[in-house]
Amino acid sequence: MKHVARNLIAAGAAALVVGLGAPAAKAQEFINVLTGGTSGVYYPLGVALSEIYGQNIEGARTQVQATKASVENLNLLQAGRGEIAFTLGDSLAEAWAGNTEAGYPGKLDKLRGIAAIYPNYVQIVASKESGVTTLEGLKGKSLSVGAPASGTELNARAIFEAAGLSYNDLGKLEYLPFAESVELIKNRQLDATLQSAGLGVASIRDLATSVPINVVAVSAEIIEKIGAPFIAATIPAGTYEGQAEDVSTAAVGNFLVSHDGVSEETAYQMTKLLFENLDKMAASHAAAKAIDVQKALEGMPVPLHPGAERYYREVGVLK
Repeated sequence: MKHVARNLIAAGAAALVVGLGAPAAKAQEFINVLTGGTSGVYYPLGVALSEIYGQNIEGARTQVQATKASVENLNLLQAGRGEIAFTLGDSLAEAWAGNTEAGYPGKLDKLRGIAAIYPNYVQIVASKESGVTTLEGLKGKSLSVGAPASGTELNARAIFEAAGLSYNDLGKLEYLPFAESVELIKNRQLDATLQSAGLGVASIRDLATSVPINVVAVSAEIIEKIGAPFIAATIPAGTYEGQAEDVSTAAVGNFLVSHDGVSEETAYQMTKLLFENLDKMAASHAAAKAIDVQKALEGMPVPLHPGAERYYREVGVLK
């Protein structure tokens, strides 16, 4: 009996040693990548980023979360419910300023910058059947401007105000994600959609291959009235089926952002691996071809994460 007891004690001690030894191994790193709707550009880029991190950060377990994009992403980061997120630059600036009208409860002071990535183009597309060819032509028509207080909807507000228009001028206003907006246009239940996304966004490509479209211009004068961070840009002819000419529009930069609760080492790895795998990012969506480490700090409206700062000093972008 004593012999059995001794064996049980020995087994228990061995189990305790194993149990105590487990934490000595590298703790599992969880990285939740906050993106946007599945028919936008953020989502495929987020999937690629998640795979890159999962394969190259030791012990990392990654997840991609589809969201309503910029504003929701930033609120989730502030609450510690994500490790890295995609966002529009104007939404990020509003979050740092704590603009409650833009959908924030107050200043999101935990946000930390990772990188400026590629520009979003404001793309206003109407069915040819609607007869809408100009911003003024949207009066009395139905338009979807994205989810309420989303980055896209904040862009819509800015453009309408600068153009001397208001949502009250519309015949009908819808707050819908990209894919749902497109389906309604296909079914003749909506005239137009405003989408802030990378060029060649899947939703508009789908629309253009289904029904004839008009891509509506945003003039340089309107963009000048809005000011930074908006800049004048061009949607090149042929970006979408049936688009025969270049169309002027507004663009605003996109950013990858983290928060101050993410470790310096993890943020360093997330930044480094982004720039070391741009080929994989571009393979997931052509918008990523515009990502350039030399432009990674341009227009950053929040403090850099120390881990990202370490990487930029390492590669000479920061002195």
